[in-house]
Amino acid sequence: MHKVSIFWHRRDLRLDDNNGLAEALQSPWPVLPLFIFDRNILDKLEDKQDPRVTFIFREIAEIRKSLRALGSDMLVFYGSPSEAFTQILSSYEVQSVFTNRDYEPYAKERDKAVSELLQQNNIPFNTCKDHVIFEFDEVLKKDGTPYTVFSPYARRWLEKLEQDENALQYYDCKANFGKFLQIAPLPEISLDAMGFELSDLSIPDRTVAQGIIKNYDKTRNFPAIRGTSQLGIHFRFGTISIREKARKAKELNAVFLNELIWRDFYSMILGNFPRVVNMAFRPAYDHIPWRDAPEDFERWCKGKTGYPIVDAGMRELNATGYMHNRVRMITASFLTKHLLLDWRLGEAYFASKLLDFDLASNSGGWQWAMGGGTDAAPYFRIFNPTSQQEKFDKELVYVQKWVPEYGTSRYVKPMVDHKFARERCLEVYKQALSQEK
Repeated sequence: MHKVSIFWHRRDLRLDDNNGLAEALQSPWPVLPLFIFDRNILDKLEDKQDPRVTFIFREIAEIRKSLRALGSDMLVFYGSPSEAFTQILSSYEVQSVFTNRDYEPYAKERDKAVSELLQQNNIPFNTCKDHVIFEFDEVLKKDGTPYTVFSPYARRWLEKLEQDENALQYYDCKANFGKFLQIAPLPEISLDAMGFELSDLSIPDRTVAQGIIKNYDKTRNFPAIRGTSQLGIHFRFGTISIREKARKAKELNAVFLNELIWRDFYSMILGNFPRVVNMAFRPAYDHIPWRDAPEDFERWCKGKTGYPIVDAGMRELNATGYMHNRVRMITASFLTKHLLLDWRLGEAYFASKLLDFDLASNSGGWQWAMGGGTDAAPYFRIFNPTSQQEKFDKELVYVQKWVPEYGTSRYVKPMVDHKFARERCLEVYKQALSQEK
């Protein structure tokens, strides 16, 4: 049996500038990479052509191709992590396990169970920071408590970045590629064997034109143009290094860097306040009596609300797995404030459709839109979809792309009047929030 160190890939599907992998490659033992298609996650997916599964499958195939060129390979399992590790321990003399930390509630439970299993066999479980620039306990107030407002957090984050010369360091894995275990090709696993089919949905490229980052502050709010990086799925699954993009943002555009700080901020909030997965960050907002109107929710999902920019956004999401960031705010505000439907319905719908779905950011964004999050807009600030459209899609390029029947008799009438919806929202929120006093 081979004596090995295992490196467990999760949200870091790359072989370079990978903190945990760099650590593993400096251990005394040959390194055998591992990926687990986790049944606890996959079995909950209703869409058996989920493009995210295809994306991961293809990225794993590319990594294996690179490893095989080095005379190595990757262990790939479909099952629960505990089952996978039990099998690995019976096949290899595992000396240590390395991985990068994940901060979602399920991930913490999973890692605790695996850590305990390894501990029973006297095998160290080494975890590293790789998915964020600063973890949930690294940027704190002077009294040691977490920030709950973005602006002071961002100021402290930037101060810390200047003080910590290692925050954006490059982890050179390539220098130690010779440490991968030399092994014959290992068994393949098919999508079919996991109950999935290939998706033909296209994935945004991981390379982004420098001009997009340079002009990000000027172009990011206009959905008709390519003004954003569309790197979300690559950050989500770690096919690119967050440090690499932060280094570039620091050099090119402070507003783009600010978006990366938001990503750390929401990860920090989830790490310190895990209740935000299904409860409002501000508990008073859990008193809002959301309407029970499944037909209205269905119309929102299908992009048939009668508000063109809302409908364009929902149709873009349904067709591509992507929605422009500005439009995410508009559609979320419409669901929660115009229709008075529970933010958790929208959050779950986005979670099922977005290629770049990230629990921390999705929950944070939805709570911001409905008013009960951290830096939430005051509840009485209600987006007017018509004025948002006039401001950010004045020439109707985006609307006409996704709602071609707009301007004809085939286009549906608005499902709710803006003035009525605004007044209703203000009244319902005001009454619900007064219960807390």
